[in-house]
Amino acid sequence: MKVLLTGGLGFIGSHTCVELLNDGYDVVVIDNLSNSKMTMIDKIKEITKKDFSFYNIDYRDRNALEEVFEKEKVEAVINFAGFKAVGESVKEPLMYYDNNVCGAICLLETMKKYNVKKFVFSSSATVYGNPDVVPITEEAKIGRATNPYGTTKLVIEYILDDLYKSDNTWDIVVLRYFNPIGAHESGLIGEEPNGIPNNLMPYVTRVAKGVLEKLSVFGNDYNTHDGTGVRDYIHVVDLAKGHIKAIEKLDKENKGFFVYNLGTGKGYSVLDIVNAFKEENNVDVPYVIAPRRPGDIDSCYSDPTKAKNELGFVARRTLKDMVRDSWNYQLKN
Repeated sequence: MKVLLTGGLGFIGSHTCVELLNDGYDVVVIDNLSNSKMTMIDKIKEITKKDFSFYNIDYRDRNALEEVFEKEKVEAVINFAGFKAVGESVKEPLMYYDNNVCGAICLLETMKKYNVKKFVFSSSATVYGNPDVVPITEEAKIGRATNPYGTTKLVIEYILDDLYKSDNTWDIVVLRYFNPIGAHESGLIGEEPNGIPNNLMPYVTRVAKGVLEKLSVFGNDYNTHDGTGVRDYIHVVDLAKGHIKAIEKLDKENKGFFVYNLGTGKGYSVLDIVNAFKEENNVDVPYVIAPRRPGDIDSCYSDPTKAKNELGFVARRTLKDMVRDSWNYQLKN
């Protein structure tokens, strides 16, 4: 099967590209390099010893996108091209709606035109908002996203649901990620945001390395065991393998619209992460307590049972693996 990855040089996209290539899939990547670098191409090839096609285009560019579909004859698409920083989305909502929602519509319309109807969507646990109960199952209420990033994911899920209802020849898997961290064990690829990081782990690694002075922990008065926000952190390689399971499901002619949580089922606080990082890597991470960020919630972690039962997906890597591989990537880059 030939699989197109939009945003395929980004953090999650690059790791999924590696896993797809290692599993023998043909891969086509498009990326506009807004939050990734061209050097990622050589790194993916070094890890896998395999080649893939790359196009430096924006997935909102309909003409350029159609040229890729004309040339490559792709059979399935995984969409990683969404912007993903909660704080940035609060400051720049129009940018997020334009890139995430308008881009997804352009992509889906192009897929429809070329009769490519196998689609895996990179969604997020933010669609659950501030959950009534944790751990969160796929049946939990959605529609209460607390920030524009989460709302864009929610809107796209609604679009996909309506699309499937209008034409059930589509095969769609929605993957609701929890919090991906870590890096490939080689240290060649990892999370490499442009500028000051918006996410926790790349900020922690830069503070540990001395690139940034200190970590700001946003809020210590949440209703959690230590007052800092609790999330379900999943190793990015495990997350990438979850996409392989989704593609395998679509490849087996499983017709339908499917939704899965991808997480570990365990919740760790911000300070749990900081302390585990310090202990495992024997390095200090200075931090200060700062005011809460708009849109953040107390606690959010998954019930991963459905993905285990229906996809055969289980996250194998531990918190120690996550913090060790994150630091290894920082040291080598």
